[in-house]
Amino acid sequence: MSTLRQEFIQFSVEAGVIRFGEFVTKAGRTSPYFFNAGLFNDGTNLGRIADFYAQTLLDSGLEFDMLFGPAYKGITLASATAVALARKGRNVPFAYNRKEAKDHGEGGNIVGAKLEGKVVIIDDVISAGTSVRESVEIIRHAGATPCAVLIALDRMERSGKDDALSAHSAAQEVSQAYGMPVTAIANLNDLFDYLSTVSANEQLSVYKDAVENYRRRYGTA
Repeated sequence: MSTLRQEFIQFSVEAGVIRFGEFVTKAGRTSPYFFNAGLFNDGTNLGRIADFYAQTLLDSGLEFDMLFGPAYKGITLASATAVALARKGRNVPFAYNRKEAKDHGEGGNIVGAKLEGKVVIIDDVISAGTSVRESVEIIRHAGATPCAVLIALDRMERSGKDDALSAHSAAQEVSQAYGMPVTAIANLNDLFDYLSTVSANEQLSVYKDAVENYRRRYGTA
């Protein structure tokens, strides 16, 4: 596990953004962990998560011209990442969408810079891929090109119902459907590696087996 990934997992656990126990996912599965980016809800934590996004994007080698944040979580994440990128010497514009089009003033459903060039979609996780699909449609309608999706955590689990599981994860399906990479700051394997380390919090190490069982049942390559 890279230092950046390790630091991100540790930071997320310490911030309470990754929690362990029993949680029901959108797919109706009982997961031993839960990731809630909405809990990056103060200046310090938002600044740190933005740095992780920005550095991951720069390290990826992707060519991009601007950022797009799908409503609602993506709005804050994209704007904060733009600030972090500027501090790292890469100043790029960003935009985001409204859930409902504005019928007065400048109108429309896009706020921020004009969508143009190669656009990276910034979000927290990919579950059903709905926000990515909507974002791709918005970006293409504006004449720009969606070039990648950047998320915080890739759960790396097979999509679909338990009785008809796909061979691919939601992130893999998005990548295949739109012909663009999905990059994550960290993934389920990184989380498991964190729980497996000697330095991991002893109170958390008890969840290692539960995470491994979940990964074995639902995980993808």
